[in-house]
Amino acid sequence: MGKVLMIIAPRNFRDEELFWTKEELESAENSVTIASTTTDTATGMLGGKAEPNIAINDVNVDDYDAVVFVGGTGSSIYFNNPKAHEIARTANEKGKIIGAICIAPSTLANAGLLSGKKATSYPSEESNLRSKGANYTGSPVEKDGNIITADGPSSARKFGRMIAESL
Repeated sequence: MGKVLMIIAPRNFRDEELFWTKEELESAENSVTIASTTTDTATGMLGGKAEPNIAINDVNVDDYDAVVFVGGTGSSIYFNNPKAHEIARTANEKGKIIGAICIAPSTLANAGLLSGKKATSYPSEESNLRSKGANYTGSPVEKDGNIITADGPSSARKFGRMIAESL
């Protein structure tokens, strides 16, 4: 029964990675808050709509037990976003669960969180994760300490279950 923050892009988040992961978390009785760059309706790559509850600039990490970065082509806006990096680093310092799926693990890598950690991602991000010191595995879902990463849409349910089990 944790509180989970899911961070999505305002456009082109990956639908399954938000909706399926969220379903798994909620079925395990976790509450989910959605954040984005704005609280305007967000649109997924497959046309799904999501209503962000909060803008990332207003996020207080202390309000959540887990922070999850959702992938999809739009999520590259967070790769070098100072606020996204601050949220990830603060959550890590406080020992909270941190998740990232698809290309979103590059946000964690760029924030310095994956150095020396086992991690996975969408194959396009392997070289970036390795260059930032991650031990890239290519597994569907990988857990190392408090950090959980996944490779893409087909792993979204397993990713959600692993986050729920870790809370």
